[in-house]
Amino acid sequence: MRPFRLDIPDADLVDLHRRLDSTRWPGEVPDVPWRRGVPLSYLKELVDYWRSEYDWRTHEARLNQIPQFTTTIDGVEIHFVHVRSPEPDALPLIVTHGWPGSIVEFLDIIEPLTDPRRYGGDPTDAFHLVLPSIPGFGLSGPIREPGWDVPRIARAWAELMRRLGYHRYGAQGGDWGHAITRELAVLDAGHVTGIHLNTLLTLPSGDPAEAAALTDADRARLDRLTRAEPEMSGYARIQSTRPQTLAYALTDSPVGQLAWIIEKFKEWTDSTDAPEDAIPRDLLLTNVMLYWLMAAGGSSANVYYEAAHPTGTPHPPSSTVPTGVAVFAGDVAAPVRRLAERDNNIVHWSEFDRGGHFAAMEEPDLFIADLRRFFALLRRPVAGYDPAG
Repeated sequence: MRPFRLDIPDADLVDLHRRLDSTRWPGEVPDVPWRRGVPLSYLKELVDYWRSEYDWRTHEARLNQIPQFTTTIDGVEIHFVHVRSPEPDALPLIVTHGWPGSIVEFLDIIEPLTDPRRYGGDPTDAFHLVLPSIPGFGLSGPIREPGWDVPRIARAWAELMRRLGYHRYGAQGGDWGHAITRELAVLDAGHVTGIHLNTLLTLPSGDPAEAAALTDADRARLDRLTRAEPEMSGYARIQSTRPQTLAYALTDSPVGQLAWIIEKFKEWTDSTDAPEDAIPRDLLLTNVMLYWLMAAGGSSANVYYEAAHPTGTPHPPSSTVPTGVAVFAGDVAAPVRRLAERDNNIVHWSEFDRGGHFAAMEEPDLFIADLRRFFALLRRPVAGYDPAG
């Protein structure tokens, strides 16, 4: 375990500003804003803010206030945040981000989860937090060989928790983090006490009996995803087929990298006109900076390629580990409980009328409270509740 500290050379920031100043802008066909992609006027204004007002050093200092480490697992340098709670009986919890996210997603939840007493909460709800960066996502890596798929990442997480001395722990994830978390629950079930998910894909199996059991609300939720998928899945098709070709553009153009990421924060958040309706602008740009400064635009896409080109035998899809699910209204991929229960041991289910795909960034208070409620069931079972289902 080696301490890690971000220390970006001044030359890298000078180079970023030079590239922003010399951006070659495309034209634009007038249309409904965001329908053909990121609007030109919006992106120009955001780039101007990035160039003239955003201060990386301020946010770098904030990141460096958090204990960070690296360790080599399966040939790759794994970066992770590790914050131990002052409460001796805190539950270890590993939380995994997705794409196009990073550990920046979790900056506002670290202190309340590790030290609830300080924030007016119950000290018995405390967690020791482990926040790893997915290999290839900049702070972890680089990856130098194929095969870093979801099962391999989950195995690395299990090894990380073992090295930290955590033999009984919980796990949480959204986006790719949810797939990694579910996989971790299967392969390390003897050590995982429960998992909490804010993403869970629930697709119909084709069974007529299953379809007949769906309510009108269930069908409406599935229809929402079905209608949105063709328009919103172009990025995934490229990343799952030609990540290396994409890498050249994203590594060479900061504006290209910004647009590639910011579009998803508009489409997947509970926003109206712009991503900043849901997430502060500086937080959005700090997340983008980790991709740009670490040249992770292409390498992070490899998780899509590996998922689309599996080489090993996948684990059975069903998980028996107690599972909690938080559904945020603005997430276009919101799950259907009847379908979720087919392959998961659902013991806790919450629905919120706001928030979206990046729940910890958009609605940290709701996210924290739901995480506490779920794991309280496992730590302090109520009468008549069986966490094993």
